[in-house]
Amino acid sequence: MIQEKKYLSITAAIFLIIAVLHLLRLVLGWGAEIGGWMVPSWLSWIAVVVAGLLAYMGFKLVGKKS
Repeated sequence: MIQEKKYLSITAAIFLIIAVLHLLRLVLGWGAEIGGWMVPSWLSWIAVVVAGLLAYMGFKLVGKKS
């Protein structure tokens, strides 16, 4: 039970960090390139929403495990 709570906390924190980094990319105008392909900024908006939702759901599950 404690192992599961730690796992959920860590994964939720990782998703939160990913969401924040994508948001920073959008706000600060950072570029992103993968193998010569410039990643469009609208893709980061999707990443912010998806990673943010996954972080929220993870932290919500941690609260239920208490």
